[in-house]
This record gives sequence, structure tokens and C-alpha cells, in this order.
Amino acid sequence: MTSTLPVAPKPRLSRPDFLASPKVFRTEVLAGLVVALALIPEAISFSIIAGVDPAVGLFASFTMAVVISIVGGRKAMISAATGAIALVIAPLNHEYGLGYLVGAVILGGVFQVVLGAVGVAKLMRFVPRSVMVGFVNALAILIFLAQVPELENVPFAVYPLVIGGLALMVFFPRLTKAVPAPLVSIVILTLITIGAGIAVPTVGDKGELPSSLPVPGLPDMPLTLEALGIIAPYAFAFALVGLMESLMTAKLVDDITDTHSNKTRESIGQGVANIVTGFFGGMGGCAMIGQTMINVKASGARTRLSTFLAGSFLLVLVVVTGPIVSDIPMAALVAVMILVSVATFDWHSVQPKTLRKLPVSETVVMAVTVAVVVATHNLAIGVIVGVLTAMIAFARRVAHLAEVSGVVDPDGKQAVYAVTGELFFASSNDLVYQFDYAGDPDDVVIDLSDAHIWDASSVAALDAIETKYAARGKKVTIIGLNQPSAEMHDKLAGELASH
Repeated sequence: MTSTLPVAPKPRLSRPDFLASPKVFRTEVLAGLVVALALIPEAISFSIIAGVDPAVGLFASFTMAVVISIVGGRKAMISAATGAIALVIAPLNHEYGLGYLVGAVILGGVFQVVLGAVGVAKLMRFVPRSVMVGFVNALAILIFLAQVPELENVPFAVYPLVIGGLALMVFFPRLTKAVPAPLVSIVILTLITIGAGIAVPTVGDKGELPSSLPVPGLPDMPLTLEALGIIAPYAFAFALVGLMESLMTAKLVDDITDTHSNKTRESIGQGVANIVTGFFGGMGGCAMIGQTMINVKASGARTRLSTFLAGSFLLVLVVVTGPIVSDIPMAALVAVMILVSVATFDWHSVQPKTLRKLPVSETVVMAVTVAVVVATHNLAIGVIVGVLTAMIAFARRVAHLAEVSGVVDPDGKQAVYAVTGELFFASSNDLVYQFDYAGDPDDVVIDLSDAHIWDASSVAALDAIETKYAARGKKVTIIGLNQPSAEMHDKLAGELASH
């Protein structure tokens, strides 16, 4: 009698999500094309800010988008050359040249990989919702303000073109959503300006597009400790700004798509993408919120394919079809970005009904975040100030939750104080002044059953209370400590006195 062992089924390869249906694939391809078109003038503008040739920004956008589409942790998010990064590294380029700038990009990428590996992405949990709303609203305002120069001192024909582009993007989806409305608007406005011979600013006016492919190589700078010392501060600032903008954008896309992204992988992926970009002579970059909103909100993309194709189409457009792309009127791209800014702004957050219900501190945090971002044109600085403001508001609010109630026994031999609330540096400062040191009997009990000790400041306050009673010959007994509080108190009590 023979027996046969069961044969395990062969594992099936998972199908890429962009191949789920022809509709999904078409959406991703067209979204990538729209984003690529929108990236061209942005990349050229950021190159000018950094003081480098337009090719440096364009190639950076290509390599960032392609690499992050593979190694990043957030699907459909667009990473490319950005204004924030350009502002950080511009002084380095102006003083030491392009070689040092590229070296800083590579070192900044290394810093991002290290920061991502040690878990910097986990700090995102400390960003309050009010800061996130302020971040989004400030972003929408910055996107709109960035279009204003394109509407100043221009031929009158620009204005009807922008209005027409907005009308197309609003009403075209009512006919069909098979093709992204921004792409339709760009194509139609380009055909109108070329066919009618209308003289308006075009993409080509922003700068000359490159005609050859990028070539990898080492940065043109000395590999010495002195040179490393020069680029290190810029590289670290580059890494922090890039990670903050990328992680905030990833969180925003998470909320829009109701999906979760791997923030640690995204942090490391940003570093890898910048390292690759540096070796290709690019100016580095991070997540681009405006282009990400075009990809996710305006075009409906949801997979890595759109990000990969945005970079790939960008390279093809500037190298192969440069003369055609150069004829795209800036009015068409301005219209796209204006619509994106309107769609990005959280209008619900500024409605009177919403503001009346929110705590005043939440509204203040949101307003501070918006004001700082708009004033500095730096999303990272705005988020940091917003988080600090939220922390101060939280500390002030919680500080008033610690209460002390005292009871003296009828026989007058013992006083019992019950402390309720959270004890930390803000709430424990006033704790010392809530006891009757002169009038209490010789035996004092402090009951912390309904309190929690969070920091050394609270232990120091309890030490001060005991010292004040001891100076009058009175004994203090502390009871009711939960385990974490007891461990902190036992470890620090008596060790914090100043000398």
C-alpha cells in the first residue's frame, strides 16, 4: 500500500494594485502625466531659488519621484525638488558652488536614513489635529500665493485663459471622469494659444529644458573633514525639513484616502531617494504637497504607478518633447494650482459654527500655525511653532486640574490632604502653597491615591513640602502612590535639593 503526501499549493504572486482594473490603470497613467506637466515649471522655479541650472531641479524631480515610488512608504505621494529644500541649500550653493550642494544632498539623505531607522517617524503622534489643520490651510494659502506672480504684469489674455481653465476643470467632470479634468484643461488651453497665436507666458519662458539624460557621478568637492564640516549643518537642516514635510504630507494623504502608510519606510525611502538624486547631480527634494494633491485629489490616483510615471513622463517630456512642452501656457498650470489650493483648504475648520464649538486654544494653535507658515513660507517652521503652542496651551489647561483638599481630624492630632490630578512641572509649582504649615498638627498625611507623578518637578515639590513641615517639627507621610509614581518618588526623593 502506498501513500502520497499532500502537495502544498504554489504561492500565488500578488497582483499589483494598479492592475486591478483597466480603469485604475488608466487613472494612474493619466494622473502621472498631469503631475509631470505640473512639475516642470515648479522644478525650474525651485532651481532658480537654489541658484542652479534648471536641469538640476528637473533631474532631481525625476530621480526623486522614480526612486520614492519604489522605496517609499506612502502610495501615490509625489516627491520632487521643493521650495523648502531649495531655501535650505541655496546659501551653500551661492558660497561654495554646486559640488558642495550635491554633497550636502547626499549627506542629508544619509541623515534621513539614520533618522528613519531610529524611529523619528513616531514623533508624528505628537502633532495635534489643530496643527495638522493649520498645516493644511497654510499649504492651501501658499499654493495660491505662489500663483500670484504669474498673474502680475502679464498680457490681458492670461486672465480669460485662467478663468476658462478653472471652468473646464469644474464642469468637465460632469460629462466624464474617464480623463482627469486638469489634463483636459492643459491640452485645450495649449491648443487655443497655439492655434490663435496668443502671446502669453509659457513653460519655456521659465528656463531652457535639458536635451540629454542625467549621468551619475561623484560631487565636485574635496572629500576632507573640513569640507564635511561645511556641508554637515546644511545637510542636517535639509534632512529635518525634508522629513517633516514628507511625513506631514503622508499623514494628509492617509486622511484623504482612508489608508495607512508606513512612516518609517517613508523616512528611510526619502533618504535613499536623496542619496540617489545627489549622485545624479540633483538638488534633492521631499514630498510635494501641491503635486500630491493634484495626483490624489484632482486625478484620483492611489498607487505607486502614478508616482513612478510622474517621474518617467517628466524625463520624457523635457528631453524628448521639450519644444512641445515649452509651448504650454503658464495660465493652464496656474488654473490647476488655484483649483488645488481651493480643494486643499479645510473650509469646515473656519466656519463660525465650528469655531464656536472648538476650545479657544485649538483655534489659536491653528491660527498660529497658519500665520507662521505664511510669514516664513516654511511649512516645517510653522509645524514646530504650532506644536510648541499646542504644548503650552495643553500645559496651562492641565495645570489647573491638580487640586488639594485638606481635612483635620476632630481630635486635632492629624491633618489629611487629598491631592487629585496630574502632577508635572506646570501643576506642581503651586502645590507647595496649598498647605497650612503653621496651623496643622504634628502628623500630616498626603494622600495621592487620585494623583499621578509625571516628572522630577513634582517630586521636588513634595520634598519642599516635607522640608517646610520638618522645619516646624512636623512629620509628613505620603500614601496612595500608584506603582509608576512610587518608583519615581523612591528614586528621586531627597536627591533634588539645590546646593
